[in-house]
Amino acid sequence: MLVFFICIYLLITILIGWFSSKLVKSSIDYVLAGRKMPVYMVASGLFATWFGSETILGASSEFLEGGILGIIEDPFGAALCLFLIGLFYAKPLYKLNLYTFSDYFRIRFGKKVEFISVLFMVPSYFGWIAAQLVAMAVILQSIAAIPFTIGIVFCGAIVLFYTYLGGMWSISITDTIQTVLIIVGLAYIAFQLWSAIPDPNKLISDLPAGFFDFTPKNKTGIDWMIYFGAWITIGLGSIPQQDVFQRVLSAESEKTAVRGSFISAFMYLTVAIFPLIIVLCGVYLYPEVKTGDLQMMIPKLILTHSSLFVQVIFFGALLSAIMSTCSAAILAPSTVIAENLIKPLFKNELSDASLLRIMRYSTVLITVAAIVLSLNQRDIYELVGSSSVLSLVALFVPLTAGLFLKKANSTGAILSMILGTAVWIICEYFETEYPANVLGLLASSFGLVLGYIFPNLIENSFDKK
Repeated sequence: MLVFFICIYLLITILIGWFSSKLVKSSIDYVLAGRKMPVYMVASGLFATWFGSETILGASSEFLEGGILGIIEDPFGAALCLFLIGLFYAKPLYKLNLYTFSDYFRIRFGKKVEFISVLFMVPSYFGWIAAQLVAMAVILQSIAAIPFTIGIVFCGAIVLFYTYLGGMWSISITDTIQTVLIIVGLAYIAFQLWSAIPDPNKLISDLPAGFFDFTPKNKTGIDWMIYFGAWITIGLGSIPQQDVFQRVLSAESEKTAVRGSFISAFMYLTVAIFPLIIVLCGVYLYPEVKTGDLQMMIPKLILTHSSLFVQVIFFGALLSAIMSTCSAAILAPSTVIAENLIKPLFKNELSDASLLRIMRYSTVLITVAAIVLSLNQRDIYELVGSSSVLSLVALFVPLTAGLFLKKANSTGAILSMILGTAVWIICEYFETEYPANVLGLLASSFGLVLGYIFPNLIENSFDKK
């Protein structure tokens, strides 16, 4: 019976995608939903951008093992990111009337920087999409005994279908519906489990000492750097990501974009508490669920210790969250590929209808690449984290400097992207004592400064060759 209801839900999602395709008349409809989204749809979209497998499955398992310090990256870092977007980035970027972040890099720094930014931006989404596909496949494996590989391909096809047809219109409509399901479903289950606890004080007192500590237990320099690294992985790293950027620019006005960002930050931080309550209460009431893959602890708890009604609510909410995240992550790099890689090859003489067609074809290529990755890497938290780090070390510094520092130049932007990424990769490979993402961010900042000191360094290098 549960499988039946899940199938009905997926069918409704497909129908929404088909309906949304009728609203797409141009590339701006496909990419930014015609820039007509009211504040509640912008907020729902930004909230649903990341509130998926990592928050509900990955972060809850990290919370159980490491307490508050285990979930600084998500949800706290994610909420910080949305707040900072509303505070500093939404207003100036909205005024520029762009399609993509790489458009911004072209206008601010030139075509060379635009091209390089694409090379760093697009790969950052493969892990993100793969994480969502892994989560959906594992869920289908749990509730319907569908083999993992088949589940990956099936889930990828479903999300690709409505993203391919409706683009941002499809995503915006489904996000609004799915956000309601997520909040209602998780809140209901959290309340049910909390109400079943005979003595909440005993639950809290039985937790390990320091479980709710918000700062590092050891106050050494390395501990503070690791702590800082957890905050900035998504907190700063997801600011220069196309999926968030598209949600902001789909707003009907500049004020709507800013308000939507702030509201989504509040929503993210509050709704993310529900999975944490669920996992704490669930393990306390049913200790046997804390076996095997901790990422699947909540689904296992719901399947074995709840009614069909609760199961339908939970898995509907869970699939809603994951599909929202996945669809936005597919559309984002597809837009960048079409707008910033392929369109320039035609010297901007490509018709809008052709550009729209290329965007849709790109969604297919991105989805296939993510499916291949998901078949070889199954750690949800790791997949998502690595995606955010790449944009942190490569794109955050040049984006921020370009907006707020008049003397930032193209040489600095290029060096920032290259040095930040190179240092991060080297530190990851050699497993340095200090966090690789922090060192990569510092190297990215150094590259920007180096470009200011030697503004012709890149041009001179090419001239010598």
